[in-house]
Amino acid sequence: MIFKCEKAALQAACQICARASASKSPITALEGLLLEIKGTNVQVTGYDLRKGIFTQIEADIEEPGKIVVNSRFLCEMLRRMPDGIVSFVADKNDSIKIKCGRTQFDIKGIDASDYPEMPVIEETGSAAVPQNVLKSMIEQTIFAVSDNDARPIYTGTLFEMDGENLTLVSVDGYRLAKRTEQISGANMESSSFVVPGYALSDIVKICEDDEKKNAGISVGAKHISFKIGNTVVITRRLEGEFLNYRKSIPEKFLHTVEIEKAAMMTAIDRVSLIISEKNTNPVRMTFEDGRIECLCVTPIGKAEDVCFCDGTADGMTIGFNDRYFMDALKASAKDKLQICLNTPSSPAIIRAADGTENFTYMILPVRLKAGD
Repeated sequence: MIFKCEKAALQAACQICARASASKSPITALEGLLLEIKGTNVQVTGYDLRKGIFTQIEADIEEPGKIVVNSRFLCEMLRRMPDGIVSFVADKNDSIKIKCGRTQFDIKGIDASDYPEMPVIEETGSAAVPQNVLKSMIEQTIFAVSDNDARPIYTGTLFEMDGENLTLVSVDGYRLAKRTEQISGANMESSSFVVPGYALSDIVKICEDDEKKNAGISVGAKHISFKIGNTVVITRRLEGEFLNYRKSIPEKFLHTVEIEKAAMMTAIDRVSLIISEKNTNPVRMTFEDGRIECLCVTPIGKAEDVCFCDGTADGMTIGFNDRYFMDALKASAKDKLQICLNTPSSPAIIRAADGTENFTYMILPVRLKAGD
């Protein structure tokens, strides 16, 4: 296997695919990247049996072949090499010579026959979504994905296709994040599937902020693939019964107040200063006429602040986890928001104040105790 290519292109491809290589595995080859010749291109692949990423770069091919190189070592090697044209030579004994300028590494590779085959998706439906839209939808919902493996289905985000509407929903038992967008180019009947959060974290980093470039989504019986430019991410579907979010989100509210997102974030940030891993207490919010009084008491001390608002909840006091509330505010795409309330023990809804319904966040309150 012999080829030459731009060092920057090979480095970028290896960095992307390294996201899918295993950090530790009984199969040594999975800790590496598979490099193979595909026509006039070099394809780089990372795969950890749960998720696979492959991408192609242009190269000057002299001799076809394929080989596996340790992922961490290859990425570090390329990072430290000078810019220019990289020469890559691998012989039949899996010895590799990588040269760029005056820098040269002679290393031992791994036989490509030890590298497992990635799954082939038998497509049952597909959709095309602008990369910038897919990126923002994931960013605005992924924070609510559960990190508790006790309920594996909630460690991913629900993708729901209904005509020309795509809805993403994440839940973790304490909060819910929903984002809906109208798209064109869907070629599937109404369907839903759950994509693991670890795959979405990589997809959001690969997508570009370009409305003219689409990301293709292909759905199979057990796997989903996302094609982003020359890069493809393949991941298994999570199986199980996802929350019926439509029945979980309240439709009517007794109280609605309007806030400036930045002001609310500043108030919560200030009072949560005295919260730590050892001293965890909720932020107590009292919704008075025209203002929200924020209070937090921990063994460290007491912190108070006020956020002005439009509206009132008749002096209702509710406790919230500061991080959950801040995550929802940060993900909100509007400067002016509504907080919708019913009772101190029912969920609070955060949505856009201008009436657009493309995002909704639900946060469960924390039961307040005397002294909180």
